Amino acid sequence: MKNGVRPEKSETLRRHFKQAMTPFEEFIHKEASSGILLMFCALLAIVVANSPFFNRYDQFLHQYMVIGSGEWMLKYSIHHWINDGLMVFFFFLVGLEIKREILVGELADKRQAILPIGAALGGMIFPALLYALFNEGEALNGWGIPMATDIAFALGILALLGSRIPKSLTGFLLAVAIVDDLGAVLIIAVFYTEQIHFGALIFSGCCFIFLLLMNAAGIRRPSIYGIVGIFLWLGMLKSGVHATLAGVLTALTVPARSACSPPLFMEKMQELLTKFKQDCSPGMTIMENSKQQGNLQSMENYIHNMESPLQRMEHNLHTFVPFVIVPVFALANAGIPIDFKNLGIILADPVTIGVICGLVLGKTFGIMAVSALILQLKLSKLPQDVTLSHLFGVSLLAGIGFTMSIFIGSLAFPDQPQFLLNAKIGIVLASCLAGIGGYLWLYYIPGRFSKK
Repeated sequence: MKNGVRPEKSETLRRHFKQAMTPFEEFIHKEASSGILLMFCALLAIVVANSPFFNRYDQFLHQYMVIGSGEWMLKYSIHHWINDGLMVFFFFLVGLEIKREILVGELADKRQAILPIGAALGGMIFPALLYALFNEGEALNGWGIPMATDIAFALGILALLGSRIPKSLTGFLLAVAIVDDLGAVLIIAVFYTEQIHFGALIFSGCCFIFLLLMNAAGIRRPSIYGIVGIFLWLGMLKSGVHATLAGVLTALTVPARSACSPPLFMEKMQELLTKFKQDCSPGMTIMENSKQQGNLQSMENYIHNMESPLQRMEHNLHTFVPFVIVPVFALANAGIPIDFKNLGIILADPVTIGVICGLVLGKTFGIMAVSALILQLKLSKLPQDVTLSHLFGVSLLAGIGFTMSIFIGSLAFPDQPQFLLNAKIGIVLASCLAGIGGYLWLYYIPGRFSKK
């Protein structure tokens, strides 16, 4: 035993420290891993929806839960609580990712950001136009469905390719998906809003202003932002504007600055490490050594001051949201009862065709066309080691629109169950086609990247 730690445990700690990942690597790893879980939950929901258990599944989702009383009584079905309540955490994480990408990510360099921003815009406009070509009347409300990209699924497929693709390609796809998510949030706010109740909307606006003032005042406790964010969500829920947008608005106010400068942090940590070593007593564990406990607490305080609230909250949510919230959403929304006798009619329906063509063809053409134009005009350049062939493969993967597409579909067709069913079938089929096509293309493209 050395310094109170058994040799075998010391070796385990060394291996653990060697496996430490950067925040970006951790994000990619968790998103890719959650993509597999998301796929399993989606398939499970489809199987249950086409089994004798469908009635129980449907009845459970439509049971009502009541919270509060009087004017602030919230009485919604479990399905509604999932889509308007739990999904707030998903949109909150999306907001944190958007802010991080703009500040320090792929979107921080204005010239380099032109390419993913342009590609994302092309990948939103062309799918919507393609959908509109096939639909009219009430069915036209679904034009926003094929505009979204599912980050977890897309990154999960890129992870399967390993060293066959350059790492910079993952960053590019992430940037495109982040801009895509921002566009989807704006579309939901502007085009999929119900009747507005201005009193509740003004209350929400006051909450948002208060959050901005908290940021300006230097308040850094994540719990306080969470509490005010809950009131913002309540106001949005009553206002008619979709409540999940409260998650994005709250995230944009979370401080991204460190409260401690790097030189001061290094100086204080070095002092504390020296004290920690001096206070070490052979054979005594940390639990028994009060001086070392104090040193560790001081280290933790300095680490919290060095790490921004945005970083901490994003890190904490990167387990909860991809591995809990999104799978629950998939279980509640991917349950598609398919009438196999009329499957041909469903596949020929304009809504289904519009969604499939929009996600598979519109996304690919839109991203490639706008990217080619930007590169031709020399407004930006391809990321390091990325070729046009890689770009085409990523354009295909961007057609995986599962989570956000289903979410927008539920807003577009709240009272048209057949349209929503056809849209969901189109989303699932298109996501499969885009995922398989993108994977095969990136696996077999000529001159593919290989790790030396």
